[in-house]
Amino acid sequence: MENLNDALQKLKLTADGTSDSIEGCLDCLLQALAHNNAETSVKLQESGILQVFPHLLSPHCSCAAKVANIIAELAKNDFMRGSCVDTGLIPPLVLLLNNKDHEVLLQTGRALGNICYDSHALQAQLINMGVIPTLVQLLGIHSQHTALTEMCLVAFGNLAEIESSKEQFASTKIADELVKLFKRQTEHEKKEMIFEVLAPLAEHDVIKLQLVDAGLVDYLLELVEEMVDSNKEDDVSELKTASDLMVLLLLGDESMQKLFDTGKGSVFQKVLSWLPSNNHQLQLAGALAIANFARNDGNCIHMVEIGIVQRLLNLLDRHVEEGNVTVQHAALSALRNLAIPVLNKAKMLSAGVAEEVLKFLKSEMPPVQFKLLGTLRMLIDTQAEAAEKLGKNIKLVERLVEWCDAKDHAGVMGESNRLLSALIRHSKSKDVVKTIVQSGGVKHLVIMATSEHVIMQNEALVALGLIAALELGTAEQDLANAKLVQILHKLISDDISAPEIKYNSLIMICTIMGSEQLRKEAQDMPFKEIVSKLRRHENKLVAQQALVTEQRLVIES
Repeated sequence: MENLNDALQKLKLTADGTSDSIEGCLDCLLQALAHNNAETSVKLQESGILQVFPHLLSPHCSCAAKVANIIAELAKNDFMRGSCVDTGLIPPLVLLLNNKDHEVLLQTGRALGNICYDSHALQAQLINMGVIPTLVQLLGIHSQHTALTEMCLVAFGNLAEIESSKEQFASTKIADELVKLFKRQTEHEKKEMIFEVLAPLAEHDVIKLQLVDAGLVDYLLELVEEMVDSNKEDDVSELKTASDLMVLLLLGDESMQKLFDTGKGSVFQKVLSWLPSNNHQLQLAGALAIANFARNDGNCIHMVEIGIVQRLLNLLDRHVEEGNVTVQHAALSALRNLAIPVLNKAKMLSAGVAEEVLKFLKSEMPPVQFKLLGTLRMLIDTQAEAAEKLGKNIKLVERLVEWCDAKDHAGVMGESNRLLSALIRHSKSKDVVKTIVQSGGVKHLVIMATSEHVIMQNEALVALGLIAALELGTAEQDLANAKLVQILHKLISDDISAPEIKYNSLIMICTIMGSEQLRKEAQDMPFKEIVSKLRRHENKLVAQQALVTEQRLVIES
């Protein structure tokens, strides 16, 4: 410690002196830090020597690299980072990133990285100071220097987590530089480092397109081809990362359309070949890629025309018994998206999609349940015959009613309710209504009418209206038990209810007058006053229906 104390004293005295004197003092500090970092850091903090460092970080100072090295070592301790910031070390360090000396750049990058470690506020400060364009430029200039490229990659990985960084990255040549660097790598660890930077950057739509234009996807496909038959742990990991990243690039609308290229794109053609693969990761990536390509109606129609549906059904069929849940989920996602355009529905129903999807009714996995429900709901939209057939399927309806109580899985619960409603709305079938009433579905549709989502409220009210119109006698007890009349009163009297909700609720009031039990309940509620007010509603349809409903209430009284 005596040597350290002497060095500190001498450094304070000779900070403006000869470089040789300063170099010796700095070497002593580095040795002490190497011997006992924490204890030496406390000593340096107490000595006030950090106040000298900003002057020594001048671009013209020959000892800048050693000073930056010392700061990097000090900042390994979280208790030192605040002192480094408070003594104003960040601005001169940022300026040093314009230096041409490899060692200065390396130590400066380490110092900044350690000071800002795990601090989004400090990392955001660096972004505001313009370090991103500087670091991207450094990567391009020093791409052959291993240590410097690693320093840049670590910095990119940290900064890319900050949302405000994405726009700055998008204005640089980061995509070109990373893809060029990626293509030169042979070591798994180096590729992993680049993957870790690419993943957060690829969440930005502009950067997605830049990465596609830079040729990243073609290279990822090459990687997949190389690794697909390997059982080595590193290769399996690389295959997963490469295929996951490729799917991520398809989440951008522009990048996805560019790679689809009206169905002629090499990437689109390649992912089709992954579906029959025996590799689960490739099956998963292929199905997810198709689900992403199917975010555009034109793409969906083209894919159905060229037979993609049968390939997905073949894939699903391989995973019915003890199947891979992620593959099931991805394949169902693709089918759901493909079923959205009206032109595809009848074709997909004819291809047996509904029957294949129903095989997964026994699944206990909420993600699979959610996509299964969504696929069926898309398929029966405007398809009366299919809706009737499914609506009379007692096993399906009973499972839907069961899932309507899945309070731990809001998505499954919501989709189950919506499918129950859709079966009635699209079939308009007495048999379907009877099946749903007998399976206990009415109470769930009444609860659905109180949803916070207007679209779900409306779907529920339309379905309930059809139940009341087609099978009021069969359903009246369930409607009464579910407190339908009280809910209708709340919906028409609540100022925040949407016009379409008030309109359908008013129609429903008229419809339930055919039930003695429900009519009596309605007569015991102050409906007339509220309905009378609604005659002056700004929405003409609501006002007109209020008049009709008021007249019906008068007649029934």
